[in-house]
Amino acid sequence: MNDFEPLDPDGTRLVITRLYRLLEAVIFVGLGVVLSGTALYLLAGADLLICRHLFSLSLRSAAVAELIEQFLLVLLVIEILYPVPVSFREQILASEPFLLIWLIAAVLGVLVIAAELFVARTKTEEAFLFLINELGMLTLFNVALVSHVIILRPKGDCGEDRRNV
Repeated sequence: MNDFEPLDPDGTRLVITRLYRLLEAVIFVGLGVVLSGTALYLLAGADLLICRHLFSLSLRSAAVAELIEQFLLVLLVIEILYPVPVSFREQILASEPFLLIWLIAAVLGVLVIAAELFVARTKTEEAFLFLINELGMLTLFNVALVSHVIILRPKGDCGEDRRNV
């Protein structure tokens, strides 16, 4: 008996593997479509929000904070969309792009909180302290994410851009 005889003589594993890759491809394409649609929907909502505030001439600091939050949400969805084609093309799910997305989301959160602090300075001290605590927690979260990105970065990488989109 040959020691190198295939364990699956009828090709069942090959069929299952192909079906799994097809399912994976369908999921990645569906995810890309859903995220693209979400980004377009959020962008249209932000545009309508700008038009509403400009035509009503009520572009106050609270409205500006709301607009910043809406546009940052669009940017976040676009950043979430980035790893989908990369994962689909390279057939590998890397953790670094997702850590970078979390880092971008945390930085965007800091920007939103900074805008809310500008609005909240005239509100109660309790609201102001809540925002300061949230800002501190997001800062610690950013430090943790940056350290994880540095630790997971491949050795010998001198910072060149690895996005091959």
